[in-house]
Amino acid sequence: MGSRSKAVAIGCLLAVIVVCGLIALILVVVGVKDVYLPPGTKYGMVFDAGSSHTALYIYQWPADKENGTGIVSQVEACTVQGPGISSYADDPAKAGASLTACLDKAMTIIPAERQRETPTYLGATAGMRLLREQNSTKADQVFAEVSKTIRQYPVDFRGAQILTGNEEGSFGWITINYLLETLVKFSFAGEWIRPQAAEVLGALDLGGASTQITFQPSGTIKDNSTYVLFRLYGTNYSVYSHSYLCYGRDQALKMLLAALRKENLTSQQISHPCYPRGYQENITAAALYDSPCVPAPATHDPSQTLSVRGTGTPAECRSAVQKLFNFTACGANRTCGFNGVYQPPVHGQFFAFSGFYYTFHFLNLTSGQPLSAVNATIWDFCTKAWKELEASFPQEERNRRLHNYCPSAFYILTLLQEGYKFDSQTWSNIHFRQQAANTDIGWTLGYVLNFTNMIPAEAPEQVKGQQGGRWATAVFFIVLTTAVGLVAILIQCLWNPT
Repeated sequence: MGSRSKAVAIGCLLAVIVVCGLIALILVVVGVKDVYLPPGTKYGMVFDAGSSHTALYIYQWPADKENGTGIVSQVEACTVQGPGISSYADDPAKAGASLTACLDKAMTIIPAERQRETPTYLGATAGMRLLREQNSTKADQVFAEVSKTIRQYPVDFRGAQILTGNEEGSFGWITINYLLETLVKFSFAGEWIRPQAAEVLGALDLGGASTQITFQPSGTIKDNSTYVLFRLYGTNYSVYSHSYLCYGRDQALKMLLAALRKENLTSQQISHPCYPRGYQENITAAALYDSPCVPAPATHDPSQTLSVRGTGTPAECRSAVQKLFNFTACGANRTCGFNGVYQPPVHGQFFAFSGFYYTFHFLNLTSGQPLSAVNATIWDFCTKAWKELEASFPQEERNRRLHNYCPSAFYILTLLQEGYKFDSQTWSNIHFRQQAANTDIGWTLGYVLNFTNMIPAEAPEQVKGQQGGRWATAVFFIVLTTAVGLVAILIQCLWNPT
């Protein structure tokens, strides 16, 4: 064989080797995503320390999406047994001890190798706000005990704090709009889509000691104390948010009972038009006047026992509930809620959650019924006698909630209609929901998104994870083109060996 023939043969052999190597390279590139996906998972925990109870929420997200655009999902919601932590003001050690069962459960859910890097927060709301007003020393002692308990676990505890009312409302607003993708969407074409402003949802939250309304109004916000500016995914959102302390469900019902007693302070008997006919209970004066929301009368005997008797008269109930609000302070001003507080006209769709949902869910009023049907249902329920209700809802009676559904329903109706100014046309814009995207609605998700920087201020140019896929595709076509050329050379070599 001549030298030229040898060179050609070696060239052909090298061509074969190159082609095989390129094929192997293609296989490696294509297989990259199988090696690196799915990414590791990170976790976060938030205690929602409300006035009536505490709950622990555990969230997870892909590790490679941190500070990017990964979707955070709820893994678990654990309800802490017992009342809210503010109830342990006189025995703060019990506040810490109450959290251990849910923390133990969390340690079985979060992998051991992820626990020490899991950011953990405790946020307290109106119950602790009221305790701080009453006795700041006791509030500090409760926080010290719950912090001590959480620090005994291998997590990245980042502190306990009391949220302001505006923070509570704003984080709830972020939660809803994040879960329903009304802030930003990513299209199949690989582009960021900014939804129209009308698609952004408002938030209505009803807790035990406060209520919040948060939404994006159609015009400018004229009171800076209610103005919140968010920059999320490259868009500015001017949001109205206000929290009414003492107007949560539990405190409002306590104010109602105190107002009914005020009509005859010398008597130990209280007739309650919102309680079912035939219902009776005893309550001490100390328990009635144990909150800054319900100031005690000048002549006050804490040891006195008061006998409360239900009369089941809806018209009187509605009238008594309306007196809890000061509507005259607004005058003829349309940009006003109640108690003289500025509020622009409600605008857009709203999600009503927490106490709004629980009460209306019990009454089967969460399916978008018109306002007339809501009124009729509440009125009919409030005329039922206690014995009839006991027989129909034995579980609710065992949980000591049944007698409060009538006053709660009238309170919610009055708050939404006359307080927040929803009318027969805008009522249909309220959607009573407990969850969105399989996640409980509340302030906790918005809180963890904010403190872990999971929502960027500016919209990323590209979704993480997509860049690698496009790069692999480009390399594939380059390599394929090169391989086709080399195969052509190989064929020419085999057919023309000399």
